[in-house]
Amino acid sequence: MAHLGRTAGETPRRSGTGAGLAAAAALCLTAPADARPAGASDDRPYSATTSVGVHNAYEKDKYPYFADALDSGAALLELDVWTNAFGSGWRVSHSNPFGNDNNCAGAGSAAELRTKARNQSLAGCLADLKAWHDAHPGHRPVVIKTELKDGFNGKGGRGPADLDALLSGTLGDALLRPADVTGGHATLDEAVRADGWPSRSALAGKFVFELIPGTVEQSNPFDHLWTDREYATHLRDLAAAGKLRQAAAFPAVIKATAGDPRTRYADAAIRPWFVFFDGDAATYVGGGIDTAWYDDRHYLLIMTDAQGVPPAIDGTHPTEEQAKQRVAQLAAGHASFVTADWYPLPSVLSSVLPRG
Repeated sequence: MAHLGRTAGETPRRSGTGAGLAAAAALCLTAPADARPAGASDDRPYSATTSVGVHNAYEKDKYPYFADALDSGAALLELDVWTNAFGSGWRVSHSNPFGNDNNCAGAGSAAELRTKARNQSLAGCLADLKAWHDAHPGHRPVVIKTELKDGFNGKGGRGPADLDALLSGTLGDALLRPADVTGGHATLDEAVRADGWPSRSALAGKFVFELIPGTVEQSNPFDHLWTDREYATHLRDLAAAGKLRQAAAFPAVIKATAGDPRTRYADAAIRPWFVFFDGDAATYVGGGIDTAWYDDRHYLLIMTDAQGVPPAIDGTHPTEEQAKQRVAQLAAGHASFVTADWYPLPSVLSSVLPRG
Protein backbone atom coordinates (compact mmCIF):
# COMPACT_ATOMS: atom_id res chain seq x y z
CA MET A 1 0.00 0.00 0.00
CA ALA A 2 1.27 3.50 -0.77
CA HIS A 3 2.49 5.76 1.99
CA LEU A 4 0.13 8.38 3.42
CA GLY A 5 1.45 11.67 2.05
CA ARG A 6 4.99 10.96 3.16
CA THR A 7 7.44 13.83 3.37
CA ALA A 8 10.90 12.50 2.54
CA GLY A 9 14.29 13.72 3.62
CA GLU A 10 15.91 14.95 6.78
CA THR A 11 14.44 17.78 8.81
CA PRO A 12 16.96 20.63 9.19
CA ARG A 13 18.39 20.51 12.71
CA ARG A 14 19.20 23.51 14.86
CA SER A 15 22.53 23.58 16.63
CA GLY A 16 22.64 23.84 20.38
CA THR A 17 20.04 23.39 23.08
CA GLY A 18 19.65 27.13 23.61
CA ALA A 19 18.82 27.73 19.95
CA GLY A 20 16.42 24.81 20.00
CA LEU A 21 14.63 26.20 23.04
CA ALA A 22 14.27 29.63 21.50
CA ALA A 23 13.01 28.32 18.19
CA ALA A 24 10.66 25.88 19.89
CA ALA A 25 9.17 28.59 22.06
CA ALA A 26 8.73 30.88 19.08
CA LEU A 27 6.99 28.27 16.98
CA CYS A 28 4.80 26.73 19.70
CA LEU A 29 1.16 26.44 18.62
CA THR A 30 -1.05 27.13 21.61
CA ALA A 31 -4.45 26.63 20.01
CA PRO A 32 -5.91 23.12 19.79
CA ALA A 33 -5.03 21.46 16.50
CA ASP A 34 -8.72 21.02 15.74
CA ALA A 35 -9.22 24.80 15.95
CA ARG A 36 -6.75 25.72 13.20
CA PRO A 37 -8.07 27.86 10.32
CA ALA A 38 -9.90 26.04 7.55
CA GLY A 39 -7.50 24.85 4.92
CA ALA A 40 -4.48 25.07 7.21
CA SER A 41 -2.03 22.22 6.79
CA ASP A 42 1.12 21.01 8.45
CA ASP A 43 3.45 19.23 6.05
CA ARG A 44 6.14 18.50 8.61
CA PRO A 45 6.76 14.77 9.08
CA TYR A 46 5.08 13.36 12.18
CA SER A 47 8.51 12.52 13.60
CA ALA A 48 9.75 16.11 13.19
CA THR A 49 7.51 17.59 15.89
CA THR A 50 7.08 17.42 19.66
CA SER A 51 3.67 17.40 21.27
CA VAL A 52 2.14 16.72 24.68
CA GLY A 53 0.17 13.88 26.26
CA VAL A 54 -1.75 13.04 29.43
CA HIS A 55 -0.90 10.09 31.64
CA ASN A 56 -3.91 7.83 32.44
CA ALA A 57 -6.40 10.09 30.70
CA TYR A 58 -9.22 7.59 31.36
CA GLU A 59 -9.31 8.43 35.08
CA LYS A 60 -12.41 10.31 36.21
CA ASP A 61 -10.50 12.65 38.51
CA LYS A 62 -8.74 14.02 35.43
CA TYR A 63 -11.66 14.18 32.99
CA PRO A 64 -15.32 13.46 33.76
CA TYR A 65 -15.62 11.78 30.36
CA PHE A 66 -13.07 10.45 27.90
CA ALA A 67 -14.54 12.89 25.38
CA ASP A 68 -13.20 15.69 27.60
CA ALA A 69 -9.71 14.23 27.23
CA LEU A 70 -10.14 14.13 23.47
CA ASP A 71 -11.35 17.73 23.51
CA SER A 72 -8.31 18.84 25.53
CA GLY A 73 -6.03 19.11 22.51
CA ALA A 74 -3.59 16.51 23.88
CA ALA A 75 -1.65 14.56 21.27
CA LEU A 76 -1.38 11.41 23.41
CA LEU A 77 -3.89 9.82 25.78
CA GLU A 78 -3.23 6.75 27.89
CA LEU A 79 -5.41 3.72 28.63
CA ASP A 80 -4.64 0.87 31.05
CA VAL A 81 -6.10 -2.50 30.03
CA TRP A 82 -6.47 -5.81 31.92
CA THR A 83 -6.92 -9.17 30.19
CA ASN A 84 -6.70 -11.83 32.93
CA ALA A 85 -9.23 -14.64 33.37
CA PHE A 86 -10.66 -13.15 36.58
CA GLY A 87 -12.96 -10.88 34.58
CA SER A 88 -14.52 -10.75 31.14
CA GLY A 89 -13.29 -8.90 28.09
CA TRP A 90 -10.71 -6.14 27.94
CA ARG A 91 -11.09 -4.11 31.17
CA VAL A 92 -9.97 -0.50 31.48
CA SER A 93 -8.86 0.40 34.99
CA HIS A 94 -5.78 1.53 36.86
CA SER A 95 -5.85 -0.83 39.82
CA ASN A 96 -8.96 -3.02 39.57
CA PRO A 97 -8.00 -6.19 37.63
CA PHE A 98 -11.54 -7.57 37.78
CA GLY A 99 -13.70 -4.79 36.31
CA ASN A 100 -13.88 -1.39 34.65
CA ASP A 101 -13.22 1.92 36.38
CA ASN A 102 -12.91 4.71 33.85
CA ASN A 103 -14.54 7.72 32.18
CA CYS A 104 -15.49 5.93 28.93
CA ALA A 105 -19.18 6.05 28.04
CA GLY A 106 -19.49 3.64 25.11
CA ALA A 107 -21.10 6.31 22.96
CA GLY A 108 -22.97 5.37 19.82
CA SER A 109 -22.84 8.96 18.56
CA ALA A 110 -21.42 12.32 19.59
CA ALA A 111 -24.67 13.10 21.42
CA GLU A 112 -23.98 10.20 23.79
CA LEU A 113 -20.38 11.04 24.66
CA ARG A 114 -21.41 12.58 27.98
CA THR A 115 -24.81 11.01 28.61
CA LYS A 116 -24.26 7.27 28.98
CA ALA A 117 -22.98 5.33 31.99
CA ARG A 118 -19.23 5.32 32.42
CA ASN A 119 -16.95 2.42 33.51
CA GLN A 120 -17.03 0.75 30.11
CA SER A 121 -14.69 -1.89 28.66
CA LEU A 122 -12.04 -1.14 26.05
CA ALA A 123 -14.78 -1.59 23.46
CA GLY A 124 -16.64 1.29 25.11
CA CYS A 125 -13.56 3.52 25.05
CA LEU A 126 -13.09 2.73 21.37
CA ALA A 127 -16.74 3.58 20.73
CA ASP A 128 -16.08 6.99 22.28
CA LEU A 129 -13.08 7.45 20.00
CA LYS A 130 -15.20 6.60 16.97
CA ALA A 131 -18.08 8.90 17.99
CA TRP A 132 -15.68 11.77 18.67
CA HIS A 133 -13.80 11.10 15.43
CA ASP A 134 -17.01 11.23 13.41
CA ALA A 135 -17.89 14.57 15.02
CA HIS A 136 -14.39 16.03 14.39
CA PRO A 137 -13.34 15.13 10.85
CA GLY A 138 -9.71 16.00 10.19
CA HIS A 139 -8.84 16.14 13.90
CA ARG A 140 -5.22 16.18 15.03
CA PRO A 141 -3.48 12.77 15.06
CA VAL A 142 -3.83 11.22 18.53
CA VAL A 143 -1.64 8.48 19.99
CA ILE A 144 -3.54 6.10 22.27
CA LYS A 145 -0.86 4.72 24.55
CA THR A 146 -2.20 1.37 25.73
CA GLU A 147 -0.58 -0.29 28.72
CA LEU A 148 -1.55 -3.95 28.93
CA LYS A 149 -1.32 -4.16 32.70
CA ASP A 150 -1.01 -7.94 32.81
CA GLY A 151 -0.15 -8.62 29.19
CA PHE A 152 -2.05 -10.43 26.46
CA ASN A 153 -4.22 -13.46 27.21
CA GLY A 154 -4.46 -15.42 23.98
CA LYS A 155 -6.12 -18.42 25.61
CA GLY A 156 -8.85 -16.13 26.87
CA GLY A 157 -9.49 -14.61 23.46
CA ARG A 158 -7.45 -11.51 24.23
CA GLY A 159 -4.31 -12.01 22.16
CA PRO A 160 -2.67 -9.76 19.55
CA ALA A 161 -4.95 -10.83 16.70
CA ASP A 162 -8.01 -10.33 18.92
CA LEU A 163 -6.86 -6.80 19.71
CA ASP A 164 -6.36 -6.10 16.01
CA ALA A 165 -9.89 -7.28 15.31
CA LEU A 166 -11.35 -5.13 18.09
CA LEU A 167 -9.51 -1.99 17.00
CA SER A 168 -10.23 -2.54 13.32
CA GLY A 169 -13.87 -3.41 13.85
CA THR A 170 -14.54 -0.17 15.70
CA LEU A 171 -12.15 2.39 14.22
CA GLY A 172 -11.52 1.09 10.71
CA ASP A 173 -9.94 3.75 8.50
CA ALA A 174 -9.41 6.04 11.49
CA LEU A 175 -6.42 3.89 12.44
CA LEU A 176 -2.86 4.46 11.32
CA ARG A 177 -1.64 0.91 10.73
CA PRO A 178 1.92 -0.40 10.49
CA ALA A 179 1.19 -1.25 6.85
CA ASP A 180 0.45 2.44 6.19
CA VAL A 181 3.98 3.25 7.31
CA THR A 182 5.93 0.39 5.75
CA GLY A 183 4.70 1.00 2.21
CA GLY A 184 7.00 -1.04 -0.03
CA HIS A 185 9.63 -1.57 2.66
CA ALA A 186 10.25 -4.85 4.43
CA THR A 187 9.99 -3.55 8.02
CA LEU A 188 8.95 -0.49 10.00
CA ASP A 189 12.56 0.33 10.79
CA GLU A 190 13.56 0.26 7.14
CA ALA A 191 10.57 2.41 6.20
CA VAL A 192 10.97 5.20 8.71
CA ARG A 193 14.74 5.40 8.34
CA ALA A 194 14.43 5.66 4.57
CA ASP A 195 11.30 7.74 4.12
CA GLY A 196 10.31 9.05 7.55
CA TRP A 197 6.70 9.18 8.70
CA PRO A 198 3.72 10.64 6.88
CA SER A 199 3.23 14.38 7.32
CA ARG A 200 1.06 15.64 10.13
CA SER A 201 -1.51 16.85 7.62
CA ALA A 202 -1.63 13.38 6.05
CA LEU A 203 -2.36 11.94 9.50
CA ALA A 204 -5.30 14.25 10.17
CA GLY A 205 -8.19 12.20 11.49
CA LYS A 206 -5.98 9.28 12.59
CA PHE A 207 -5.49 7.40 15.86
CA VAL A 208 -2.16 5.66 16.49
CA PHE A 209 -2.15 2.82 19.02
CA GLU A 210 1.09 2.30 20.93
CA LEU A 211 1.38 -0.85 23.06
CA ILE A 212 3.60 -1.20 26.14
CA PRO A 213 4.07 -3.98 28.72
CA GLY A 214 2.18 -3.36 31.95
CA THR A 215 3.53 -2.97 35.45
CA VAL A 216 1.91 -6.21 36.64
CA GLU A 217 3.21 -8.11 33.63
CA GLN A 218 6.72 -6.84 34.25
CA SER A 219 6.68 -7.99 37.88
CA ASN A 220 5.15 -11.42 37.14
CA PRO A 221 7.94 -14.06 37.42
CA PHE A 222 5.84 -16.49 35.39
CA ASP A 223 5.30 -14.16 32.44
CA HIS A 224 8.15 -14.65 29.99
CA LEU A 225 6.43 -13.15 26.95
CA TRP A 226 5.79 -9.45 27.51
CA THR A 227 3.49 -7.36 25.37
CA ASP A 228 6.29 -5.69 23.43
CA ARG A 229 7.92 -8.92 22.30
CA GLU A 230 4.62 -10.70 21.70
CA TYR A 231 3.20 -7.99 19.45
CA ALA A 232 6.45 -7.43 17.57
CA THR A 233 6.57 -11.17 16.86
CA HIS A 234 2.96 -10.89 15.68
CA LEU A 235 3.97 -8.11 13.24
CA ARG A 236 6.93 -10.10 11.95
CA ASP A 237 4.75 -13.14 11.31
CA LEU A 238 1.97 -11.16 9.65
CA ALA A 239 4.47 -9.50 7.33
CA ALA A 240 6.00 -12.86 6.42
CA ALA A 241 2.53 -14.12 5.53
CA GLY A 242 1.68 -11.05 3.47
CA LYS A 243 -0.99 -10.04 5.99
CA LEU A 244 0.55 -7.01 7.68
CA ARG A 245 -2.53 -4.95 6.82
CA GLN A 246 -4.38 -6.83 9.58
CA ALA A 247 -2.18 -5.29 12.28
CA ALA A 248 -3.64 -2.26 14.04
CA ALA A 249 -0.98 -1.15 16.55
CA PHE A 250 2.71 -0.41 17.15
CA PRO A 251 4.74 -2.03 19.94
CA ALA A 252 7.12 0.15 21.94
CA VAL A 253 10.45 -0.49 23.60
CA ILE A 254 10.14 0.72 27.17
CA LYS A 255 12.68 2.16 29.62
CA ALA A 256 15.30 4.76 28.74
CA THR A 257 18.53 2.96 27.86
CA ALA A 258 21.78 4.03 26.23
CA GLY A 259 22.58 2.64 22.80
CA ASP A 260 20.01 0.72 20.76
CA PRO A 261 17.62 -0.71 23.38
CA ARG A 262 16.27 -3.25 20.90
CA THR A 263 19.37 -5.38 21.42
CA ARG A 264 17.61 -6.72 24.55
CA TYR A 265 15.47 -8.88 22.26
CA ALA A 266 17.22 -12.19 21.59
CA ASP A 267 15.26 -12.65 18.37
CA ALA A 268 16.94 -10.16 16.04
CA ALA A 269 14.12 -10.60 13.51
CA ILE A 270 11.67 -8.68 15.69
CA ARG A 271 13.93 -5.71 16.36
CA PRO A 272 13.07 -3.89 13.09
CA TRP A 273 9.40 -3.82 14.11
CA PHE A 274 10.04 -1.30 16.89
CA VAL A 275 9.98 2.39 15.94
CA PHE A 276 8.34 3.63 19.16
CA PHE A 277 10.47 4.11 22.28
CA ASP A 278 9.08 5.06 25.67
CA GLY A 279 10.77 5.92 28.95
CA ASP A 280 11.48 8.32 31.78
CA ALA A 281 12.24 11.88 30.68
CA ALA A 282 14.80 12.56 33.41
CA THR A 283 16.75 9.45 32.44
CA TYR A 284 16.71 10.36 28.75
CA VAL A 285 18.02 13.88 29.28
CA GLY A 286 20.30 13.27 32.25
CA GLY A 287 21.45 9.69 31.83
CA GLY A 288 24.08 10.02 29.14
CA ILE A 289 21.69 8.85 26.42
CA ASP A 290 22.13 10.14 22.87
CA THR A 291 18.53 11.13 22.14
CA ALA A 292 19.54 12.57 18.75
CA TRP A 293 20.03 8.92 17.72
CA TYR A 294 16.24 8.50 17.78
CA ASP A 295 15.57 11.75 15.97
CA ASP A 296 18.12 11.07 13.22
CA ARG A 297 16.41 7.75 12.48
CA HIS A 298 12.89 9.22 12.62
CA TYR A 299 11.92 7.03 15.58
CA LEU A 300 9.14 8.28 17.85
CA LEU A 301 10.39 8.94 21.38
CA ILE A 302 7.97 9.33 24.29
CA MET A 303 9.39 11.00 27.40
CA THR A 304 7.23 10.30 30.46
CA ASP A 305 7.03 12.07 33.84
CA ALA A 306 8.26 15.29 32.31
CA GLN A 307 7.81 17.06 35.63
CA GLY A 308 10.67 15.04 37.15
CA VAL A 309 13.44 16.49 35.00
CA PRO A 310 15.63 18.63 37.30
CA PRO A 311 14.66 21.11 38.49
CA ALA A 312 11.42 19.24 39.18
CA ILE A 313 8.11 21.05 38.78
CA ASP A 314 4.61 20.10 39.89
CA GLY A 315 3.28 16.97 38.21
CA THR A 316 -0.27 18.29 37.93
CA HIS A 317 -0.44 22.03 38.62
CA PRO A 318 2.74 23.74 37.44
CA THR A 319 2.37 27.24 36.13
CA GLU A 320 1.65 27.43 32.42
CA GLU A 321 5.04 29.01 31.83
CA GLN A 322 6.84 26.24 33.76
CA ALA A 323 5.10 23.55 31.75
CA LYS A 324 5.75 25.28 28.42
CA GLN A 325 9.43 25.71 29.25
CA ARG A 326 9.69 22.04 30.17
CA VAL A 327 8.05 20.97 26.91
CA ALA A 328 10.42 23.23 24.97
CA GLN A 329 13.39 21.78 26.87
CA LEU A 330 12.39 18.22 26.01
CA ALA A 331 11.59 19.16 22.41
CA ALA A 332 15.18 20.43 22.14
CA GLY A 333 16.17 17.07 23.68
CA HIS A 334 14.52 15.22 20.77
CA ALA A 335 11.30 14.06 22.42
CA SER A 336 8.39 13.28 20.09
CA PHE A 337 5.88 13.29 22.94
CA VAL A 338 6.15 14.75 26.43
CA THR A 339 3.75 13.33 29.01
CA ALA A 340 2.67 14.28 32.53
CA ASP A 341 -0.59 14.82 34.45
CA TRP A 342 -0.99 18.39 33.19
CA TYR A 343 -4.68 18.03 32.35
CA PRO A 344 -5.52 21.47 33.86
CA LEU A 345 -3.41 23.16 31.15
CA PRO A 346 -5.09 22.74 27.73
CA SER A 347 -2.93 25.45 26.16
CA VAL A 348 0.11 23.31 26.98
CA LEU A 349 -1.52 20.06 25.90
CA SER A 350 -2.36 21.43 22.47
CA SER A 351 1.12 22.79 21.76
CA VAL A 352 3.15 21.44 18.85
CA LEU A 353 6.85 22.33 18.62
CA PRO A 354 9.66 21.52 16.20
CA ARG A 355 11.68 18.56 17.44
CA GLY A 356 15.39 18.76 18.08
